Amino acid sequence: MQNSALLEIFRSVITDNLPKFESAVSSGTGDDLKVIASTVQAIRSAAKVVGIDPVAELCKSMESFLNQLIESGGNLSELHENFFVTAGEIFREFGNKEPADIAGFLSEKRSVIQDLAGYFSKPLAPVQQEPPKKEKKEVKPNYDPVLVDLFKIELESHTKVLEKGLVDAEGETSNEKLEPLMRSAHSIKGAARIVGVHQAVGLAHAMEDLLSHSLKGEIRLTGSHIDLLLKGNDLFKMIAALPVDEIFSEIDNNIDQINSLSSALTAASKGETAPSQPAQKPKTTTESGDKQSDSPSPVQTQAAPPPFPSPQPQRQEKKEDALFVRVLAENLNRLLGLAGEIKIQAKFTKPFQGYLLATKQTLREAVRSQEGLNAAMENLGVFPEVAAELDSTQEVLERLEWNINTMIDKFDVFSRNIERLSESLGNQVIESKMRPIADGLHGIPRMVRDLAKDSGKKIRLEIVGEDTMIDRDILDKIEAPLSHLIANAADHGIESPEERIEAGKKETGKILLEAGHRAGFLTISVSDDGKGIDDESLRKKIVEKGYVTAEMAGSLSKSEILDFLFLPGFSTKAGVTKVSGRGVGLDIVMNLIHQVGGKTKIESEPGKGSVFTLQLPVTLSVIRALLFKVNSELYAIPLARVETLLSIREEEILTVEDRQFIKWNNENLGIVNCARLMNLPGESEKGTFINLAVIGDRTAKYAVAVDAFLGERDLVVSAMDGKLGKIPNISAAAILEEGSVALIIDPDDLVRSIEKYIHGSKLDKVTSSFMVSGKTRKILVVDDSLTVREVERKLLENNGYSVTTAVDGVDGFNSLQREDFDLVITDVDMPRMNGIQLVEKIKSDPKFKTIPVMIVSYKDREEDRLRGLNAGANYYLTKSSFHDESLVNAVIDLIGEAK
Repeated sequence: MQNSALLEIFRSVITDNLPKFESAVSSGTGDDLKVIASTVQAIRSAAKVVGIDPVAELCKSMESFLNQLIESGGNLSELHENFFVTAGEIFREFGNKEPADIAGFLSEKRSVIQDLAGYFSKPLAPVQQEPPKKEKKEVKPNYDPVLVDLFKIELESHTKVLEKGLVDAEGETSNEKLEPLMRSAHSIKGAARIVGVHQAVGLAHAMEDLLSHSLKGEIRLTGSHIDLLLKGNDLFKMIAALPVDEIFSEIDNNIDQINSLSSALTAASKGETAPSQPAQKPKTTTESGDKQSDSPSPVQTQAAPPPFPSPQPQRQEKKEDALFVRVLAENLNRLLGLAGEIKIQAKFTKPFQGYLLATKQTLREAVRSQEGLNAAMENLGVFPEVAAELDSTQEVLERLEWNINTMIDKFDVFSRNIERLSESLGNQVIESKMRPIADGLHGIPRMVRDLAKDSGKKIRLEIVGEDTMIDRDILDKIEAPLSHLIANAADHGIESPEERIEAGKKETGKILLEAGHRAGFLTISVSDDGKGIDDESLRKKIVEKGYVTAEMAGSLSKSEILDFLFLPGFSTKAGVTKVSGRGVGLDIVMNLIHQVGGKTKIESEPGKGSVFTLQLPVTLSVIRALLFKVNSELYAIPLARVETLLSIREEEILTVEDRQFIKWNNENLGIVNCARLMNLPGESEKGTFINLAVIGDRTAKYAVAVDAFLGERDLVVSAMDGKLGKIPNISAAAILEEGSVALIIDPDDLVRSIEKYIHGSKLDKVTSSFMVSGKTRKILVVDDSLTVREVERKLLENNGYSVTTAVDGVDGFNSLQREDFDLVITDVDMPRMNGIQLVEKIKSDPKFKTIPVMIVSYKDREEDRLRGLNAGANYYLTKSSFHDESLVNAVIDLIGEAK
C-alpha cells in the first residue's frame, strides 16, 4: 500500500458510497438490500485494486451474505443490522484516515475485520441441508515433482490455446479452428496420464471427444457446448496455478464436480442434452486456510464468474529447445544491473586507449630527441664508448615504440570486442524480460464472449499485433487496464443488435485491439464501432456534477471534455451494472498507465465509435530520458513526461500574486526552482538564460527551472536499495557512461511536490543568477484588491521584506496556520471574513496573538480607526499614505528593518 494516489481513490470510493450504505442498512428490506450489495461491491473493488485484502475479503463475505438474504426473500434482523453498522463504522474510519495512516489502522483493526468476515461467511439459517462434506483427505501419491512441474508449464500453454480458440470456434466445424483445440485437449490428457494426475485424464478425454465429434461434422458447437468446454479449461487453469504439492489433494477435494463436468461433456458429445452445470467454485484454499479470493478488480470484467478460479500462474521462461527454467524477476533485474555496470566499465577502455596514444606520442618525441643527441655527439667527435651507448639507447627506444604500437593495435581490438559483448549482454538480458503482448490478452476473448452473452449483444473482437514484445513488468501492470477498456467498449460503446440495425450498421459490433512499436514506444489502441461519446451530453453531465460552471464548460474543447472521463468517481452510466456505473474504472486505468510512464488519449465520434490510445515505454529496464544538472547534481526524467524545453531571459518572467510564471501556448505556466524541490543546498549556477523543463499531467503543467540541459540518453534503470526507503521525487538511478550517477525523477511524485510547495509556502524567486532565499522578516498582506496587494508587495519587497499575499480574511488566517509571519497587514472590507474579524480572530488565538497586525484601509474616519484599534490592531494606516514612505516606516516601527 505504497501508492498514495490509489489510496486516495479508495478513500473517495468509501466517502461516495457510505451514505447510501448507511441509509439502506437502516431499512434493510427489499431493494435496500440490493443498494447495500452494490455499495459493498464498489468498496470491495477499490480495496482489491489498492491491495487492502482484509477489507476486500470482508466485503466479499458481506456480498455473499446479502445474496443469500435476497434470494431467500428475507430482511435484515436486528443482529444482522448491528454487524452491518459495525462494518460501516470501520469503512468510515478508513475514509477519514490519511493515506499514510491507513496501513497502521489496518493492522490495528485486522482481527475485528476478520471476525466480521467470519460472521458474514456463515450460512443463513434456515438453509437447505447440504450433504455432509467429505473430510479433505491428505493425499500423498507417489509422483515426480519435476515431472509435475513440467506438466504445469505445459498445461499453462494449452489452456491459453483453449481459452482463445474456444471463443473463436463457437458454431464452427472447420479443421482450421478445431484441430488445434483437439490437439491441446489430447496433449493435456496424455501429459496428465504420464504424471499420474488421473482425475484430470477423464475430463480431458471428454473434452477431446466433444471436439472430435465436432471436427467430423457430427456436432455443431453451440454456446452451451462452449460453456462446458470453458468450464473444463478453467479447471486446468486452476491446476496450473497450484503449487505442486497441493495439486492432488485439491483435485481430490473437487472430484464430484470434475466427474459431473466429465459426464456432461460425454453426454454432449453423444448429442444428448447436457445437464446444467451450476457455477460452483472449487474448494481451493490459500496457505492461511482462508477461501481463495476470486473477486475481480474494478478494472477487470465483472461478468458472470467462471466455475473455477483463474489466478495468474507463476511466470516461466521457455526456450526454443523445450528446456524450461524458472527465473525470478528480481534476479533478472539484478542481472540487468550488472550488465549495465559491465557496459559502463567497457566504456572506460577508451580513456586508456587515449593514454596509450599519448604515451606513444611522448615516446616519438623522445626518439627524435635521441636522434638529435646522436647527431650532435657525432659532430663533436665524442668518445667511441659514449657513441656506442647512445646507439644502444636509440635501439631500446625504437623497440619500445614498436611494442607500444603493437599494444595499441591489440588493445583497440580488445576494446571493440568488449564493448560489443557488453552491448550484446545487456540486450540479451533486456530481451529475456520481454514477452509478447498476447501473454496478457489470452483471457480477453473469453471476457468479451461472456459480456456479449450477458448483455444480449453481438460482438466480434479482433486483435492485431499479438507478437509485439513488451517488458513483462509493464505487461503485468496493463493487463487490468486493457481488460477494463475492452469491457468498457462492450458495455458503453457497442449497441444492441436492434439499435445497430436501426442506425444502419451491421448487427455485430466490432472491438479492435491493436498493438505495435512506433517511434520507440509501444502503442496500444482499443477501438469500437459503437455509438461513441456525445461530447455535448458529456458537457452537460460535467456541469450537473458540479465540476465546472456552464460558462466554463462551453469554452472547453472536445479533448478537454473527454479528459473528464478519467476523473475519480466519474461515470456516464445512469445505473449500476456488473461492469460499470460505479465511477471506479478509467481513473484507475489512468493511474496504472502513469505508473509505467505512459500516456492515454481518447478520440470519439458520436454514432461512429471511440478509440482509446495508450502510449507506453517498451521496457522499464531502459528509458529514454532527459538529463539535466541542478546545483552540480545530475538528474534524469523520462522523456515521455516532458512537454517541451524552454530557454528564456529573466525579463520574460511575469509575476502576479507573488507567483512567477511564463506564457506558453496560451497557457500560464507557474515556475518552480528544481533545487528547492530537491532540497539541495547552495545556489544555482549563474547564466544569461533560465532553462525550464515543462512537465505535468492532465490537470496542470509547470515549468521547472534547472541549471543546464545535458541532452537525451538511453539509461539502464537501477532500482534503489530498499533500505533507503521512499526517496521523495526519486524513482530509481542510472550509471552514466563516464561512471557518474544520475537520479531518475518520478514525474507524478514531482508534480505532487510542486503542488504542495506552491500551496504551502512562499516561493523562492527564479533568476538568471541565483535563487533568492526567504528573508528574516516575513509579512502577510491580506487584501481583496489585486492592485493593492501588488502595490504593497512590491513596496515592501523593494525594502527587503519577504511578502506573502492572501485574498481575504479566511485565506489570510489559513496562511497563518501554514507558516510563521512577523507582521500581518490587512484591509477592512473583504468577502468571507473582513479585516476587523480577522484581527479579532488573530488576537483571540494563543498561537497568533503576539503577531503585530496593521490595518490599511480607505476608511479614514476617526470612528473607523478606533474600531480597528479596539479589535486589537497595533497600527491603523490609510491607503492614501502609499505615495510616501509612511507604510514602510510603520512596518519598521512595528518589527524593525528587513534584516
